[in-house]
Amino acid sequence: VMQCSASLDVLFLLDGSYSIGKGSFERSKHFADKICDALDIRPDRVRVGLIQFSSTPHLEFPLDSYLTKQEVKERIRRIVFRGGSTETGRALKYILHKGFPGGRNSSVSEVLIIISDGKSQGSTAMPVMQVKERHITVFAVGIKFPRWEELHMLASEPTEQHVLFAGDADDAANGLYSTLTGSVCSATTPGCKVESHPCERRTLETVKELAGNYVCWKGSKQPHAVRASLCPFYRWKRVLIKHPSRCFRTVCPEPCDAQPCQNGGTCVPEGLDKYHCLCPVGYGGDIHCAPKLSLECTVDLLFLMDSSAGVTLEGFLRYKAFLKRFLQAVMGRDSPMNVGVAQYDNDVRIPIKVGQHKDAFSFMKSIDALNFSGGGTLTGRALRYVAQHGFRSTPVFADVQDDLPRVVVLLTDSKSQDPVAEAAKYAKDQDLFLIGVGSSFVRAELAEITGNPKQTIVYSDPQDLFNRIPELQRRICSVDNPEGCQAQSLDLAFAVDASAGVGLENFLRLRDFVRSSRLHFSINRDVTQIALVVYGSKPHTVFALDTHTSNSALLQAIDQVPFLGDSASAGSALLHIYGDVMTVQKGARPGVNKAVVVLTNGGGMEDAAAPAQQLRDNGVLVFVVAIGDAQRDTLLRVAGSPNYLVHISSYEDLQYYQDLIIERICEEAKSPVNLCKPNPCMNQGVCILGPGSYRCECHGWEGPHCESRVLRGDSPRSAVLPPHSHVQRSSSGVQHFSRAPRHTKRH
Repeated sequence: VMQCSASLDVLFLLDGSYSIGKGSFERSKHFADKICDALDIRPDRVRVGLIQFSSTPHLEFPLDSYLTKQEVKERIRRIVFRGGSTETGRALKYILHKGFPGGRNSSVSEVLIIISDGKSQGSTAMPVMQVKERHITVFAVGIKFPRWEELHMLASEPTEQHVLFAGDADDAANGLYSTLTGSVCSATTPGCKVESHPCERRTLETVKELAGNYVCWKGSKQPHAVRASLCPFYRWKRVLIKHPSRCFRTVCPEPCDAQPCQNGGTCVPEGLDKYHCLCPVGYGGDIHCAPKLSLECTVDLLFLMDSSAGVTLEGFLRYKAFLKRFLQAVMGRDSPMNVGVAQYDNDVRIPIKVGQHKDAFSFMKSIDALNFSGGGTLTGRALRYVAQHGFRSTPVFADVQDDLPRVVVLLTDSKSQDPVAEAAKYAKDQDLFLIGVGSSFVRAELAEITGNPKQTIVYSDPQDLFNRIPELQRRICSVDNPEGCQAQSLDLAFAVDASAGVGLENFLRLRDFVRSSRLHFSINRDVTQIALVVYGSKPHTVFALDTHTSNSALLQAIDQVPFLGDSASAGSALLHIYGDVMTVQKGARPGVNKAVVVLTNGGGMEDAAAPAQQLRDNGVLVFVVAIGDAQRDTLLRVAGSPNYLVHISSYEDLQYYQDLIIERICEEAKSPVNLCKPNPCMNQGVCILGPGSYRCECHGWEGPHCESRVLRGDSPRSAVLPPHSHVQRSSSGVQHFSRAPRHTKRH
């Protein structure tokens, strides 16, 4: 944005002496590079040359050698540190004698930029005065810990505007540009202005200080005699000296100055007038991070928050922030839900009763007023208490019962000091729906309380807690809307690890998981299609997406699945699914959501991240279900997100996670679909997306999906449409395929 454009000759005088050293010399080059970014370098505007000096000056390149910005910057990067003494005066005399090497006539303004630590070993006063008498503007730029007095003497007046520090290259480049704008450069960008502000210059100086006294022996007037005395002891010390100064910088308005992002969103500028907002989880309903979640269900909701010593003050404040973020995201003006908050340690309190607040603002103030108490962690007692006293809502009419579902969300990160199983059973007997939210440290206890893994939300680190807001929303509403996947159009492939690492016994458990999962789907050509791939070192398709059209046929095929028993390569299995399963030729339907579920013990996953990403890039979701001790980082790279990874401790527990896994697949089956992903066009055909439709552009082939080769003399073949597409003939005769309406259940 800030670029000095004028007829200008700029000569860098770069200190390459031993007092600078190689590290600071490289920083000087970096600063020179940054200055070039702020100059409009071209033959008729700004030209740049560079001299490196130490014991003697050395011309690196004259002003007429490189006439484009890229060439100048490349040449600066290739300059090599020379070393030697710091003869700044000799370098200035060289310029007085030779002028600006390769420079233009005297009608062009000349700027000399000296980058040095200011520790010259000769006199500089006379030569620099003569340089200034020739109307050369001199900038003195300090590097390392410079001697500022000498740099001020070198710089043009006013010195505050001509002395800079190269250690902060961006700031110094701005300062140099700001000074040039007031003299030789064209006017600054509209809206930008030069401002001054206090700043300080720092350097290291060696000072002599008294360290103390020690006993010493001195001569005496008497012969053959000495006398004891105290002598001072000094030491040399390097101290940081600060020099107050004033800095001049160009400040331009940017779109983020107005703080357009709401609800904790981060504004990222894009140039001078555009921006975008990075929104927290639960926001992003518009470009300014408006709440995008809403509880599409009507429930009585009570948060039971652990405020015992086990969660610590930091954890308690995190829970408060989580509650505020959740409520801001889901609590609109016409929110149908009633929410309350209870907290517990040795005792239980309900500071915010269910339904007490109807708007988010007053709720936030009440949450801010909650105090950390410390004490013991009696979770069992708290569950029993809220079952008895947590939902005392008053019905509108005395004879009308308030029969909304009652949900308790337990927030805890410390293990209970009293039994929880009986208390949880008592709460569930009172028709309370329990959801547990906590870290992996309390995973087992939460599962014991809720009785169902899919009612347990486990976060991996403090920030991950906030990423679980959408999942918590789904859990809360699942009590009121337990509909499964029967009505969802879906192309689903299971990839089952059949390697020796899993073993035959555990492989049969994985097979049974696939066997029972099929019951959650309506298997036919219009709703759900399922494919099954087993893999060891190589993948094997047991059946393709369009092979079986009924649950009974699937059952027989699953029972015949072979155990391979060699090494595992999940990557080859995912590549196989990408190229040979999720394709139109093998029954995949355009306009239908697609997912792959990998069932594995975590072995052989090292080569799977890239193929998994390839599938995601083509609109196919990858779910990873890992059993046993597997590297979570490797699994996450394959799944792409914690939301698509389910990590289970043992094969025996796999059956308990089936509802959770199926539910996540069903949620994704509702998301919008790109009709061109994966590409439905065969034989290198190009898929072109239209409004609610697509068409295939074929080269040397014909048909709806470029499936028929064009032979000379052939008459055009009739279009064979996929079951999920309708044909529409436009006036141009191009065939379009639009997404068919999804199958829906009759109510």
